[in-house]
Amino acid sequence: MTGPDLRNITHRLLAWYDKNRRDLPWRKTRDPYAIWVSEIMLQQTQVDTVIPYFRRFVKRFPTIGSLARASRDDVLKAWENMGYYARARHLHEAAGHLVQDHGGKLPATSEGLLSLPGIGAYTAGAILSIAFEKPVPAIDGNVRRVLSRLMALRKPLREPSIQRKIEKTVQALLPADRPGQFNQAMMDLGATVCLPRKPACGRCPLSGTCLARIRGLQTDIPPVPIRAALPHRDVTAGIIRKNGRVLVVRRPEKGLLGGLWKFPGGTLQDGLSLQQGLRQSVLGGLGIEVAVGRKLLAVEHSFTHFLVTLHAYSCGHLKGRPKALDCAGWSWVPVDRLKSLAFSKADRVIIRSLFEAK
Repeated sequence: MTGPDLRNITHRLLAWYDKNRRDLPWRKTRDPYAIWVSEIMLQQTQVDTVIPYFRRFVKRFPTIGSLARASRDDVLKAWENMGYYARARHLHEAAGHLVQDHGGKLPATSEGLLSLPGIGAYTAGAILSIAFEKPVPAIDGNVRRVLSRLMALRKPLREPSIQRKIEKTVQALLPADRPGQFNQAMMDLGATVCLPRKPACGRCPLSGTCLARIRGLQTDIPPVPIRAALPHRDVTAGIIRKNGRVLVVRRPEKGLLGGLWKFPGGTLQDGLSLQQGLRQSVLGGLGIEVAVGRKLLAVEHSFTHFLVTLHAYSCGHLKGRPKALDCAGWSWVPVDRLKSLAFSKADRVIIRSLFEAK
């Protein structure tokens, strides 16, 4: 593509965006904080799912200072059921850094943003271009798909040579006067027109220039990597009661679902029955012995890289006082208060069954 072609593409894309942009709540503000929150939420979650979470989150924590002052439990509870909870932990941690080191404001530089937890090159580019009108690219999966088709790049998007070519092209297309709107236009085009499986080429403002469409390759580009079957894990959970309360533990801050609460238990080890595995996990995690009773339910849940079946059992407390051996903390909680704590989706299915039984 030559220079004139690139300028024409930018002009047509922005003209299309002016008429077809999505009506999203974070586009009605120039507040860098709100834009930052939206971009973190959108990293792993669909737009329609994010909208109500975004509205509730910025209402609950309207400023960086209010987010920094909030407890980790409150932040995780506000994030509950949106998944990828490291995003919430990073937001909370970054807010503390901003209050301490940046006067409670987001820095308007790549270096400053990239120094914060949870912010990578894409998120920094989105914040800088949208909130501060800096001519910085924001290249996500949608943008890569659009550019790979526009240039008919038939190699996998993960290849470094393809990534460099896309980055170079986006930088050449990026207008100095409307960088934020250009980045959002590219995202909207990929999300609403240049779809992964069935691109709507008849509605695309760039169809006359798109080499993939011209060559009839739009459904073949980018090539889809072959995915291996997801492994499966059995996980146990013990419902241990005492004086109308239930024992729950807080997961370690780092790792999957970090900081959330759960029922005692863990991943089943090879060679053990579910009951044996549950007793061993409770003893290793809390230092107490339990008698495993009847099975209450089993919950299927899928994560990005594996599948889980969570097996919940009613348990009796036999011996020992709980200690935080393999967890961040523990608590005896009345059943009525369980809904006030942040749990994973699978654990909340167990909680619903407890309320129904009650």
